Amino acid sequence: MSREEQTKKTIESAQRVLRIEAEAVKGLIDRVDERFVKAVDLLEKRKGRVVVTGMGKSGLIGRKIASTFSSMGTPSFFVHAVEALHGDLGMLAAGDVLLAISSSGETEELIELIEPAKRLGIPLIALTANPSSPLASASEVVLDISVKEEACALNLAPTASTAAALAMGDTLAVVLSERRDFQEDDFAALHPGGKLGKKLRRIEALMHKGDDLPRVLPTTKMPDVIYEMSRKGLGLTAVTKPDGRLVGIITDGDLRRVMQRRKQNVLDLAAIDCMSKKPVTLPRTELAAAALRLMEEKKITSVLVVDNVGRLEGVVHIHDLWNLQLF
Repeated sequence: MSREEQTKKTIESAQRVLRIEAEAVKGLIDRVDERFVKAVDLLEKRKGRVVVTGMGKSGLIGRKIASTFSSMGTPSFFVHAVEALHGDLGMLAAGDVLLAISSSGETEELIELIEPAKRLGIPLIALTANPSSPLASASEVVLDISVKEEACALNLAPTASTAAALAMGDTLAVVLSERRDFQEDDFAALHPGGKLGKKLRRIEALMHKGDDLPRVLPTTKMPDVIYEMSRKGLGLTAVTKPDGRLVGIITDGDLRRVMQRRKQNVLDLAAIDCMSKKPVTLPRTELAAAALRLMEEKKITSVLVVDNVGRLEGVVHIHDLWNLQLF
């Protein structure tokens, strides 16, 4: 086989796999019906954890689904079916929901879990391709994750079926989080580290404050205003009343516009003559990602931080957000 033929075959094979798996997930859309609603109702009603279980590839998918539930505000964990039967049943408690994943619905270890779970009063949601299986028969809710074919050339290795199971599990987690009005602030509390943690940091942790915060009074003469702007190095200064309440902002751009607009010497003016009277502000509890979006929308490079009565607390510059690599 020539290199060109091999390349063509490889591309065609990869495209076939992706097409099959995409169709498997797409096929779930029309199966979202009252059974799915019942599953979400059950998950929302219960006050315990979502306990996900499965064997083999289904178990690996179950670990990811449990992680998704937890990251979106629903306490969840994965328990291996075999380990559960040998002592880990103690991890289950009244108020939990058991989410069992098995394409065949006949996995022996999962079937053996049903009776002890029922004794604890734990309802069962099954993700299975076999609605007439023992697992399905014992479940309060059955969600069909069957696929027409697997993506592997032998139609044997779990590929499209695991993609479907993962998609259905993630869908349950996301819809449940929306039911519970899970917001960006809630997400931030659960993701303090890594890239997500950086995006969800609050601006109070990033803002310039205290002696690093450029500020002048409305009566401050422009030579002193320019000195303050240069000394603090942010290309701006806030203008506040003596009690700290914000009344305006002066930026490098404001200075240029004043010089172009006025015939008199700028150095003879005071801060009140040159400031913009409606600066863009945010509370200290706002998220860094939200501050970045606001700067992009307003086409500005900084935002002033004020408290609930309008007193200046800090300033966040776009460079502070660049340092977080939010882009």
